[in-house]
Amino acid sequence: MDPGRKRRTLRRVWIATATALALPLSLLATGATTAQAAAVQCSVDYKTNDWGSGFTTDVTITNRGTDTIDGWTLTYAYAGNQKLMNGWNGTWSQSGQNISVKDAGYNGKIAAGASTSTGAQFTYSGTNTAPGSFSVNGTVCNGAHQPPITVLTSPAAGAVYSQGEAVPLAATAAAADNATISKVEFYDNTTLLGTDTTSPYSLSASGLTVGSHSLLAKAYDSLGASAESTPVGITVASGPSVVATPSQLGVQQGKTGTYDVKLSKQPSANVTVTTARASGNSGLSVTGGASLTFTPSNWNTAQTVTITADSSGTGAATFESTAPGHAKASVTVTELGATKAYDARFLDLYGKITNPANGYFSPEGIPYHSVETLIVEAPDHGHETTSEAYSYLLWLQAMYGKVTGDWSKFNGAWEIMEKYMIPTHADQPTNSFYNASKPATYAPELDTPNEYPAKLDSGVSVGSDPIAGELKSAYGTDDIYGMHWLQDVDNVYGYGNSPGKCEAGPADTGPSYINTFQRGVQESVWETVPQPTCDAFKYGGKNGYLDLFTGDSSYAKQWKFTDAPDADARAVQAAYWADIWAKQQGKGSAVSATVGKAAKMGDYLRYAMYDKYFKKIGNCVGPSACPAGTGKDASMYLLSWYYAWGGATDTSAGWAWRIGSSHAHSGYQNPLAAYALSSYADLKPKSATGQADWSKSLDRQLEFYRWLQSDEGAIAGGATNSWAGRYATPPAGKSTFYGMYYDEQPVYHDPPSNQWFGFQAWSMERVAEYYQQTGNAQAKAVLDKWVKWALSKTTINPDGTYRIPSTLQWSGQPDTWNASSPGANSGLHVTVADYTNDVGVAAAYAKTLSYYAAKSGDTAAKTTAKALLDGMWNNYQDSLGVAVPENRADYSRFNDSVYIPSGFSGTMPNGDKIDSSSTFASLRSFYKSDPAWSKIEAYLKGGAVPSFTYHRFWAQADIALAMGSYAELLE
Repeated sequence: MDPGRKRRTLRRVWIATATALALPLSLLATGATTAQAAAVQCSVDYKTNDWGSGFTTDVTITNRGTDTIDGWTLTYAYAGNQKLMNGWNGTWSQSGQNISVKDAGYNGKIAAGASTSTGAQFTYSGTNTAPGSFSVNGTVCNGAHQPPITVLTSPAAGAVYSQGEAVPLAATAAAADNATISKVEFYDNTTLLGTDTTSPYSLSASGLTVGSHSLLAKAYDSLGASAESTPVGITVASGPSVVATPSQLGVQQGKTGTYDVKLSKQPSANVTVTTARASGNSGLSVTGGASLTFTPSNWNTAQTVTITADSSGTGAATFESTAPGHAKASVTVTELGATKAYDARFLDLYGKITNPANGYFSPEGIPYHSVETLIVEAPDHGHETTSEAYSYLLWLQAMYGKVTGDWSKFNGAWEIMEKYMIPTHADQPTNSFYNASKPATYAPELDTPNEYPAKLDSGVSVGSDPIAGELKSAYGTDDIYGMHWLQDVDNVYGYGNSPGKCEAGPADTGPSYINTFQRGVQESVWETVPQPTCDAFKYGGKNGYLDLFTGDSSYAKQWKFTDAPDADARAVQAAYWADIWAKQQGKGSAVSATVGKAAKMGDYLRYAMYDKYFKKIGNCVGPSACPAGTGKDASMYLLSWYYAWGGATDTSAGWAWRIGSSHAHSGYQNPLAAYALSSYADLKPKSATGQADWSKSLDRQLEFYRWLQSDEGAIAGGATNSWAGRYATPPAGKSTFYGMYYDEQPVYHDPPSNQWFGFQAWSMERVAEYYQQTGNAQAKAVLDKWVKWALSKTTINPDGTYRIPSTLQWSGQPDTWNASSPGANSGLHVTVADYTNDVGVAAAYAKTLSYYAAKSGDTAAKTTAKALLDGMWNNYQDSLGVAVPENRADYSRFNDSVYIPSGFSGTMPNGDKIDSSSTFASLRSFYKSDPAWSKIEAYLKGGAVPSFTYHRFWAQADIALAMGSYAELLE
């Protein structure tokens, strides 16, 4: 039986600008009575990016009233000679100094409390004074109150303190709009350390535990606004230490580099710190600061160690700075080629990411989704993580191995993933009961959460699983070797589903497997119910959480996992590059064991090629009418949205199930991984048909891209073998790909899954890697058209900042696929709805351009890749990495209702009630103790749209990788 169908939705690291949900108003006019619109209440935030002779402006309109604004016109005036060049997200016009902006249609409705943004580019000379007043629909808007500015001035980033030593915290805070500062709070991550109500704001924090700490200050003003500072990472050591920063340093051939040395604690007498190369590349040597003396008065004043590289060598060396009675400090210095400035950038950012004090990793070494805790995307908390993050860690460490020759970190990253994110046998104990001739029991996917639970229907035929037997034969086990997609790293929810444990509870300190999405395409992250992957009925209702999702006569305690195929494919992709780069260094044996594990993961990843219930691919209409698959005719040979597996916890009377997914998204395809698993000897799967399946998948993926390529060049959504997730009849005239129906927004609709430009950059980057490695003509043809379109929508400003597409809008559909004579897709179109300076997406885009330019010689692609990388590096760096502020209007949805059937009643592990009155926030009461919560609270009460600067792990890794890729390919 199939105890619980799984629908996984995107581990989104982005949220498109969204309006709050509001019911439409219907006004009935009778006789001479005329409906009067409520007066507009609004605020306008106006920001510019100015380079002296021109500027771009971002204007955010927030609806401060209680009624929806249905259609808007923004007006304002300049005092100078500003001249409109072009605009976006609205129709811009200028008459003299007066500016008018009409909504673009799709953003015409602004729900109460929600916002929308528009922007334009201008030229000017002289001064560029901001407008003093804005009006919407003729009503003057009040300016939004600006939050205070807060800076943590002490301790210094990277400081090291001895255990028991008080850490001096100090902050400056300034209020806006004639408000005053009422208090400043000091936090260690989310733990409040203390409060100061008078300036200068300070706190002496004693008792911090040994290890890394992320400290921040949070200021409140007299008008109720608040803002937190950028976090500062420090380390508490068990005793006096030598402190060296940074811990990673790149030095080009024939040049010098420096790092700073000081002591963690004031000594009673002079201390001499000696620095020498401990191991590694002999072409690096200490040429300054080999012996440094620190006194009781200058112990915390940094002194410099200089490292010089010879003119010919490459590779890393470890330098140790030692002193009597002190713990030593180690710095890894890598000698780079004379022109490898972008490799030096890679090492710089790598050092920030891997610095324990900066907060990217848990104590176990697991990458968090983000340094910041308050973030809602697909992970609904920043200290959850995804299989995506693990795969980016592997890729980051592979690039580190290429640059430094040290492959221990790549192997270590796979070991961490295997230990914590690939379920152990104890987590999936009843796979031996799996019946490959009847993989699962059918249950339909429904359109909205309030239609759930979905009833199981054993009367619907399902196909047979053709790969289970050969996988067991190849690897000697019934267990699945794939990553689960979501993990509560700090066990914030309290399920305690750490590896090998089932609902150990809130006291468990290990990372906990969790899940969220499971109720149809319209279920956004704001409407999910968090749940454990091993449901022992300890939390939730009488049947745990199971009867929220499936309708059954009885329920058994069970385990269930869901794999995100794009993450597993990225892990294979990283292993391919690790093997290539290690062999170039003559170190292939250093990674061979890990590469073999990647081949195994790729073998199991074929479950993502199959229809959800192993039904035959093509023209599959009607749950009973659509025939069951026999063998490989149930495989679409594309990477679908997920595969999942589960079973009973009772090992003496067990059962187990497996499902694929019927929906294929263009953004999930990975031809580089398919090429590696089909044509690269070291990644050949052990199973009887694995290599052949991936060979066919490679061809099918390239055809898929060609089929989905719009008239302009962008790649559209995808296809499904099960319309609406229940083998429904698709709309008449729907085009097909090998009998699968075109789906503009496959898998999820809130927000639509086809809108994010990041999917374009991610997916095309994989195509570009495959093209760079093989010169494949099909890949080149797709890239030629895509790159031309993308470059036409990219702006590089004179100051180096940039704008790239953000939200895409689609119309029409592709021609039905004819492999021998593909259509021109003249009826499939894309437009760019708005633009962004998002750093993670820009990095993935730059990588795409780099790999394409390296093979094709395209000058524009190379120039734009460099401009994007230089622009983010020179404009958007901070102490933690590279990041830009984001306005999060979607956070108005914290109070969104979460549908719970009226007959269900239960509790979360912390006691939060689960019932028909539940909301997103009420199921996550831990958010109210988050340092950033007051921003949300103020926004929900009608305040300004909150702005956050996030350091997502995947984005920082992708930026570092983009620097390393440019160095390898084009520098």
